[in-house]
Amino acid sequence: MRTWQVERRKRTRHLIELGGLVVKVGIVDLTNDDRAMIYGALLWMADKLRSEDCDRARKLWAEKGKQAFAAERAADVPASSLPQQDQA
Repeated sequence: MRTWQVERRKRTRHLIELGGLVVKVGIVDLTNDDRAMIYGALLWMADKLRSEDCDRARKLWAEKGKQAFAAERAADVPASSLPQQDQA
C-alpha cells in the first residue's frame, strides 16, 4: 500500500473516532442532530481554549473525560473477572 493511502486511512480512522465521541456522549440525540448547534458548541469550546481561562478549562475537561473513561472501563469488566469477596 502506498504511503499516501496509509496516511489517508489513519486520518479517516481518527476522524471516525472523534465523531464517535460526539455520538457516545449523546450530543447527537440531545441536539436532535442539529449540526449548527453542535458546530456552535464546538466553536464555543474552541473560543474557551483560546481564552485566558484555557488552562482551567483544559484541566476541568480532561479530568471529567478521564473519569468517564474510567467509569466506562469499570462497567465493562465482567463480574466473573472481579475478585471474589468473602460473604460470611
